[in-house]
Amino acid sequence: MKLVCGLGNPGAQYARTRHNAGFRVVDAFGDSLAASFGERWQARTARVSFRGEDVVLVEPLTFMNLSGHAVAAAARFFRVEPNDVLVVHDDVDLPPGRILVKVGGGDGGHRGIRSIIEQLGTAEFPRIRVGVGRPGAQDPGMIDHVLSPFSAEELEVFEAAQERAVEGIEDWVIGGVPKAQNRVNRRGDPVIRLVKPSCPGDESHPGPQDRKEVG
Repeated sequence: MKLVCGLGNPGAQYARTRHNAGFRVVDAFGDSLAASFGERWQARTARVSFRGEDVVLVEPLTFMNLSGHAVAAAARFFRVEPNDVLVVHDDVDLPPGRILVKVGGGDGGHRGIRSIIEQLGTAEFPRIRVGVGRPGAQDPGMIDHVLSPFSAEELEVFEAAQERAVEGIEDWVIGGVPKAQNRVNRRGDPVIRLVKPSCPGDESHPGPQDRKEVG
């Protein structure tokens, strides 16, 4: 049994925002398998089979900074170890279009990842980072950036990146992190360089604060 968890904010007003990249990738993976979602552990969940492997999809319906509660509850119920919990999330340190598979590390200022680390009691779980870039000098701040939709140019690149991220999930399910990295990390991604990205591994920046929904 494996868990594939997408991160985002619930509600129609956030559905197409950069911060919901994780939801969108997991939805696309689920759609390819005709997944039927229900609700459990304050999350949208679905159980699917991919090439003989049982997979549970989890999309927390709490605010982003409480995402770990649903992920940990599902992991406990199915007795899944952290190395079998894949988390898909947006990442401002990667330019739009860049996908990166990794294991462990800090939260990079992402409150959803921080919550999962706290609730699982470890940072050693695999992740698919989906690049959404940083705002330009003349753009609104980080909060507005991640809670805003992709531009038309970014959206075209994101949709192509989404396909690669789904391929990364498929490879991870059947072959683990090395197989996913071999396909995703070594593949040249078309990217939009809105601003010069920060140095890889630099997680000292303040992350986006998560806005509560209204209504």
